[in-house]
Amino acid sequence: MTDQMQRIVLASRPEGSPTDENFRLETVDMPTPGEGEVLVKVLYLSLDPYMRGRMDDAKSYAAPVPVGGTMEGGAVGEVIASNSDSLKPGDTVFGMFGWASHAVQPAKLLRKLDPAQGPVTAALGVLGMPGFTGWFGLMEHGRPKKGETLVVAAATGPVGSMVGQIARLHGLRVVGIAGGPEKCAMAKEVYGFDDCLDHRAYDTASDLRKALKGACPDGIDIYFENVGGKVLDAVLPMMNPHGRIPICGMIAWYDAGGLGAGAASESLTGPRIWRSILVNFLSVNGFIISNHFDRYPEFLKEVAPRVAKGEVAFVEDIAEGLENAPAAFFSMLKGGNKGKQIVKIA
Repeated sequence: MTDQMQRIVLASRPEGSPTDENFRLETVDMPTPGEGEVLVKVLYLSLDPYMRGRMDDAKSYAAPVPVGGTMEGGAVGEVIASNSDSLKPGDTVFGMFGWASHAVQPAKLLRKLDPAQGPVTAALGVLGMPGFTGWFGLMEHGRPKKGETLVVAAATGPVGSMVGQIARLHGLRVVGIAGGPEKCAMAKEVYGFDDCLDHRAYDTASDLRKALKGACPDGIDIYFENVGGKVLDAVLPMMNPHGRIPICGMIAWYDAGGLGAGAASESLTGPRIWRSILVNFLSVNGFIISNHFDRYPEFLKEVAPRVAKGEVAFVEDIAEGLENAPAAFFSMLKGGNKGKQIVKIA
């Protein structure tokens, strides 16, 4: 066993879009597991939009990554040393190991993976936090009903694709919004969406709204919010009375600390947003999935068999090498990934 490991730390806080200068690759001594802990060799790292928020020193639902600290992230790895009775060397586990080649964690914080449920990478996407987020947000806050129309932004990502597929299985008309014709084709051909619009093909929210009216002739009953920005501006006036909006993310605004970078000049004002909610009796629910992991076993029981049968499809975009994690992260934040963004470490 080597006596050193690598990690990527937050070198500085970004101003706007993150750059290479905000990260630093370090080689450090290998940690030693204490009582009840295990040493894990990281195999695959998950990259997710929430990580951008962790780079800012701002009040949020979780503490920011400290400057000089290892970038946060979920990962799958192999136990290579154990001081716990519950895990042994050779076991494959999921945990919050961060952007690193190795990590020490208490065994009680890790989830042993069942190979029968699919490839280990599925624990980072379709059967992991993103897939669970889509399922929970839709079922708990979207409250889908057969015959309704659902619109989901970032439609081909691991959250959006789960939302759309579960909605289709419940008999809804599903319209995706994605970036580029290739992703729109994926939404329809791989995930079974009824339609998908390329938001990049429309300069303004009003132009996108006109296209949505053709794709959603009966209005919109559920809008699963992953993006904010122009897409929210386009969708909100089309919400039907008693519509539901689960708020999962606002990636269009992350680089401005939530202040609305890139929003069109016609962007809805606060009063217009609140009036739309009021007069259409909308239910708008923000949620953070880490507060709801008591429902995770229910999710696995329902969705894992559907994945195994091919009823729920998934696509993975795998970059190679820990040193390439920042570049893959930048690309993901700009919509450059196709499917769940993963980095293969070992």
